[in-house]
Amino acid sequence: MKGILVSEYGPPEVMQYLDLPTPEPDDSQLLIRVHAIGINPVETYQREGSQGYTPELPFIPGRNASGVITAIGKQVQGFTIGERVFCSSTITGAYAEYTLCRPDQTHPLPDQLSFSQGAALGTTYVTAYIALYIRGKAVSGETVLIHGASGGVGTAAVQMAATAGMNVIATAGTEQAKAMLLREGAKFVVDHSDPAHFQHILDHLGHGMDLILEMLANKNLEEDLSLVNNYGRIVIIGSRGQIPITPRKLMVKNAAIIGMLPGKDSSDEFAQAYSYINKGLRKGFLRPVIGQEFNLQEASLAHHLVRESHAYGKIVLIPE
Repeated sequence: MKGILVSEYGPPEVMQYLDLPTPEPDDSQLLIRVHAIGINPVETYQREGSQGYTPELPFIPGRNASGVITAIGKQVQGFTIGERVFCSSTITGAYAEYTLCRPDQTHPLPDQLSFSQGAALGTTYVTAYIALYIRGKAVSGETVLIHGASGGVGTAAVQMAATAGMNVIATAGTEQAKAMLLREGAKFVVDHSDPAHFQHILDHLGHGMDLILEMLANKNLEEDLSLVNNYGRIVIIGSRGQIPITPRKLMVKNAAIIGMLPGKDSSDEFAQAYSYINKGLRKGFLRPVIGQEFNLQEASLAHHLVRESHAYGKIVLIPE
């Protein structure tokens, strides 16, 4: 099979497009013919060996894929050859034409969704759900600010919060992204490249935020402390460095900063998230937005784009 292999940590160009052995499932695994691969920002850190991520070399990157089951282990039940599925994680890595998955990592892909949309579900929608409802404890009627909302996790969170009757405020970096977020349910969207965008939010609303989902804490956290309401919550989903903050801003409001790391959630939290996601897919209020598709051999280009501030929707790789 063709696939991407990382043999040394470094920039996107260390990813090699190679002929690799096709994995074979054992009795408890499924073999998936991959049709689409969702890129997550954490995979850029793993490829770099940065932010505390140092996977054993060499490795095939990637967690999320969608495709068709081509082989089923003898002990596996509830799946059929040829079934369309998406993978919340993989055993052997997703950036390849084939991948191995456990049954608990493998989920039916609804007919109304494309393979690219299926590849955008896994980590992205689980992260959004857990940030919003489990860590953030969001409830209907609250005002929620979603930073960097035009990316995969942000778009998913906008859909979830809007469906639940929250007042969704979002930030994005392009006019195209702002228009998309308004379509997905945001009530007000500002350009995060504008130095005054926090003030624009306050001027528009006249009050602060009950909940803030923060995708880039090393840039925004100090301002978030001024924007959060009394007893409000700030959930940190992403950060790429350090930032000095003023703790008393948090103290005087009895507010809380809550960290989370995708993939470190409990099995019960995963089950709760997937129950909600499957319901949302059936009812149609969850619908992944695809920004760009690249051929698998263009993985290095896609990795350059996924961390840019004007990212739009989910970036997906397509094996030939």
